[in-house]
Amino acid sequence: METPLYTALLNHANVKPTSLHVPGHKNGVVFLQEANHLYKDILQIDVTELTGLDDLHHPQDVILKAQQLTTELYQVKSSYFLVNGSTVGNLAMILASCQVDDVVLVQRNSHKSIMNGLQLAGVRPVFLDPKVDEELKVPSYVEFERIKEAIRLYPNAKVLILTNPNYYGIAIDLTEIVTYAHDHGIPVLVDEAHGAHFIIGDRFPLSAVEIGADIVIHSAHKTLPAMTMGSFLHFNSDLLDKELVESYLSMLQSSSPSYPIMASLDLARAYLSEIMEENLQVDIIESVQKIKQQIGGIKGLEIIESHDRLVKGDPLKLTIRSTNGLSGYELQEVLERHTVFIELANPEHCLCILPLGEMNQIINKITKINPDHLKSEKPRLANKKLKRQEVKGIQPLEVSYFFLKKCKKVLVELDDAVGHYSAEAIIPYPPGIPLIMVGEKITKELVEKIRRMIELGVNIQGDYHIKKGKINIYISKG
Repeated sequence: METPLYTALLNHANVKPTSLHVPGHKNGVVFLQEANHLYKDILQIDVTELTGLDDLHHPQDVILKAQQLTTELYQVKSSYFLVNGSTVGNLAMILASCQVDDVVLVQRNSHKSIMNGLQLAGVRPVFLDPKVDEELKVPSYVEFERIKEAIRLYPNAKVLILTNPNYYGIAIDLTEIVTYAHDHGIPVLVDEAHGAHFIIGDRFPLSAVEIGADIVIHSAHKTLPAMTMGSFLHFNSDLLDKELVESYLSMLQSSSPSYPIMASLDLARAYLSEIMEENLQVDIIESVQKIKQQIGGIKGLEIIESHDRLVKGDPLKLTIRSTNGLSGYELQEVLERHTVFIELANPEHCLCILPLGEMNQIINKITKINPDHLKSEKPRLANKKLKRQEVKGIQPLEVSYFFLKKCKKVLVELDDAVGHYSAEAIIPYPPGIPLIMVGEKITKELVEKIRRMIELGVNIQGDYHIKKGKINIYISKG
């Protein structure tokens, strides 16, 4: 399997070079001895833009070839390596697609990097509330009729930004939506962070790259064997300017990109190609089914799956719930006592992300879970249900980001914040989807939700005052 960038780095390391360049560890020669056994091998390829190793910001050789192979695999016009995660891809695609005061249609349950991109671009977002999945009780996808109505109300919308799949692997076929948007001259940007592997076969959801979405972002590190922060941006548009996308990527990405991360993207692409060439998706699905059978046979656990007829779930996403009244956080504690570490927990359940490969170790560990440990010994916090946030459907941000820049921030008690615009994003992490966005009006229901999350010990990204019952709001300087 061809791996041009990784091979070039390996050849460079094999000549035992003397480093008179950055980084300061000098191919691992200068390093803290007690950690050397973990780092020594990878440091040999942690280099800089040397002869024969190309330049991410002006690729002409092995990086260019590695990106071209990715382009060919995903069958798009151009693919780009991202070393700052999908975050930088989301920022670049928004900044390259929108201008100040443009109306942008955006899925409400998008990642915080999408919301940050909207702020940086100074656009006027119109948020589209997703449907709530009845089984998983999480926001899923925006229904086609809602998108059609949004385009009718805002025919001059500059772009449509969607997230598909959601964090739990809930995905729908976006073909009809993309076609409709294109018929109205609106490009579609898709944060498909968790779907880099979808192209391997029909047992997985349909990828947005396969139906002509204009820009698609993939977090290769989430489901492919790539290093953390390794991602792809795929450009496939006749409506957007590719050179502008490249320009923003050059501005936003590190001027000292990590060669180990880039090489891992090269290898991850080769790994995915091998799965497709050897039709290994059948083996992967069989392993998933074995794990499901093992979990299904454990008293006190059940697997939750969407019953929505439009949904095709990602087989690598496994949502587990206690049948004994344990909250998702309590179940997480039980699993960690068995050295099984999951992706996230919430009041209802736990989310596991299965590997795109060998799963025997997982099966072996699951069989050793003691059902007696799945009985609740704590007050059952999960029994108290959180009130659902009101679904508004199509909701523009009431004030512009530029208006908010003219306001001042004031720290107040949560109850005193009701009716004011939030000056900070309140983000349960993971999954990184804002509960409250900057500029969003704070309601009693949102305050109740924040308090409930604090009670349950949810990790909340935002101002550190939030766990003390305070929040920053905007007030007029006048």
